[in-house]
Amino acid sequence: MAGTAREGGGIVLWHTSMSLDGFIAGPDDAMDWVFEYAAGEGEVDDVMAATGAMLGGRRGYDVARRDAGKPSGEAFGGAWSGAELVLTHRPPEDDPDTVFLSGDVREAVRRALAAAGGKDVIVAGADVARQCIAADLVDEVQVHVLPVLLGAGTRLFGGPGSVRTELEPLWVRRSGETAVMRYRIRKGTAPADG
Repeated sequence: MAGTAREGGGIVLWHTSMSLDGFIAGPDDAMDWVFEYAAGEGEVDDVMAATGAMLGGRRGYDVARRDAGKPSGEAFGGAWSGAELVLTHRPPEDDPDTVFLSGDVREAVRRALAAAGGKDVIVAGADVARQCIAADLVDEVQVHVLPVLLGAGTRLFGGPGSVRTELEPLWVRRSGETAVMRYRIRKGTAPADG
């Protein structure tokens, strides 16, 4: 089920995989564990087809560079291509293919939506997603819950700046070894940063 598109195009979707104990990355930002499980291919294909741009942060960008050549180092294991934007105060000088942005998360989302060309924008990672939720910019969240307990790593949500946010369940499905959940953000439930 697709979300309600914004004026001029798609939605802003926080799309991620998570261990049952709430981690989206393992210790030392490990991501290989995600590819050990049969993850809802139909749902992933639908998300890829609807996505025109991805917006992430520098930490995720550095993990992808570290894991270059492995499925964990590329968006959707290398099966997707489109505009990639990174919100950071430390842009590297050796990557002309990625758009690096600094400053306000609202402007970063605006630029990502423009780059998506009427398709959806995926927000990746924990910190940028937290900032987007706090600024009431995310429309929907889709989480693939994998059958593993990692015990440590990067939490899905929490930490400084996190705010309570109400979600409306859209659907829950079992797909392969994963449980896939999709929620709509109830707009206006997260106080805007300011």
